[in-house]
Amino acid sequence: MTGPPYSSIIAGWREWVSLPGIGVRWIKAKLDTGARTSSLHAFDLEEIVLPDGRDGVRFGVHPWQDSEEDAVVVEWPVHDRRTVRSSSGHSEERIVVLMDVRLIGRTMATEISLTNRDEMGFRMLIGREALKNGFLVAAGESFLGGRAPRPVRRLNRGR
Repeated sequence: MTGPPYSSIIAGWREWVSLPGIGVRWIKAKLDTGARTSSLHAFDLEEIVLPDGRDGVRFGVHPWQDSEEDAVVVEWPVHDRRTVRSSSGHSEERIVVLMDVRLIGRTMATEISLTNRDEMGFRMLIGREALKNGFLVAAGESFLGGRAPRPVRRLNRGR
């Protein structure tokens, strides 16, 4: 069996990540080896045409559960459209974007489906397509990449 051409990083089942391309410095994510594609809580999705003529999507991101603080509105190219089946078995057509995700010091281009995750415990889910970039998930551990600063964590208290 051959692995990635670089050393593996051990990550917990939940970690703090950032989305540098859209200015989100901190968002708590669940690392889910059962999910193929990563997903991000997005609201007010609107398909648009970008200034360069490509298909795009405008959407909002609330990095914090139950808070609108630090919300951003994003215009991003559409990478794909896919039917995704949730953990509850419900299928839905989702827009997929290609975006950089920074996890434990490693930045990787990641396919991310956009969906309403209001009812979910995490604003972001990191799936195995991203995790195969050299991450091993320790199911009994959390935040092996470190914790966000205390004021940041207070914004997301209780989650």
